[in-house]
Amino acid sequence: MTHASPPPSFDALLARFEPIFTRIAEGSIDRENDRELPYEAVQWLKDAGFTSLRVPVEHGGSGVTLPQFFSLLIRLAEAESNLPQILRVNAGFTELLLERKDDEDTRHWLGVIGKGETFGAAVSERTGTTGNSVTVTPDPDKRPDHFLLNGEKYYSTGTLYADWILVRAHDDESDLNVLIRSDTPGVTRVDDWDGFGQRLTGSGTTRFDKVLVTQQQILDRYHVSQPRRNTIITAFYQTVHLATLAGIARAVQRDAVAFTQARTRTFGIPGQSSPRENPLVHRVVGRLASLAWSAEQLVNAVANAIHTVHQARLADAARPEDYIALDVQTFQAQQVIIGQVLEAATLLFEVGGASATSDKRRLDRHWRNARTLASHNPATQREAAIGDYHLNDNPPSERFGVSYA
Repeated sequence: MTHASPPPSFDALLARFEPIFTRIAEGSIDRENDRELPYEAVQWLKDAGFTSLRVPVEHGGSGVTLPQFFSLLIRLAEAESNLPQILRVNAGFTELLLERKDDEDTRHWLGVIGKGETFGAAVSERTGTTGNSVTVTPDPDKRPDHFLLNGEKYYSTGTLYADWILVRAHDDESDLNVLIRSDTPGVTRVDDWDGFGQRLTGSGTTRFDKVLVTQQQILDRYHVSQPRRNTIITAFYQTVHLATLAGIARAVQRDAVAFTQARTRTFGIPGQSSPRENPLVHRVVGRLASLAWSAEQLVNAVANAIHTVHQARLADAARPEDYIALDVQTFQAQQVIIGQVLEAATLLFEVGGASATSDKRRLDRHWRNARTLASHNPATQREAAIGDYHLNDNPPSERFGVSYA
């Protein structure tokens, strides 16, 4: 899959999206306090072409590079960290298509995303054992190339907002990637995500009750038990989380500065005083700025590494060891960024007294959102995988999704 047209400059992209990011940020506290799902904000992003940034121009997108995409994602996360998570599957599915062979199916689905339609996920389950219980069975009315989809998924991130759902199912032969419209009869989307952070992502239950599926909606077969190899997708999905965390760190710095500049009282000092002139507050804000800068630079480094492997793939020059090294590098960045952003989200409260804990300010959302994001992929397991790789040359074993060799 090649990009026929050069990407726009990052300055042009920022000029295009910054007004939308500003509008999104203005409503972020009210949405959090009222648990108002950001349907309107998602639509703004669709209308502006944010959801098709990586789609090649010839299929209706902007054809941006991976470093450009992740830089924009950081700024979206600074405005509202729920939104990158809501759009994560759509972005990942776009990358899956860009890794596929250039066939009719690939071009069709890229065109769908290029038109502004988005994809959510119905992949994971909340059951006693890890598995894939959603089934694809032959149509009982014996219509050729028609099937019925049945079962239930949880952690259905973005599905409440999506036009399409990427469903992981299985039949008697293998696991399947099935694509269905979210308003198909028999599909039920439930807003029952109860996490204390990322509360607006719609990461709850999706049920399928005798949902009619055609052969054309079955995109790929794979085996979930097999490690995923020779793909950037593991690194890509993880870097979406890391970019979102980096955006949270930028929001922490922004809010610390805004909070401090408006204050006219300092703890332990009688009368009116200016915390912005206090050397101790200078230290806190300086630390916050350093943590935010470091997290963003690490994301930029990983984004450039993903871009390098992606370009090698397009040139048919990517080697298995390149993909393995990319995953390890991404996991290493994860170990550092998580700690930096959680530190920043806690340190934020040192710039003020008890007034910083006001629900009206909702500064606690930064820590809760960062902690929830950090919990999606077990950092301790990744740290062990890094050590095993460096000590014994054993590659990490990732087992979700589809692998394209």
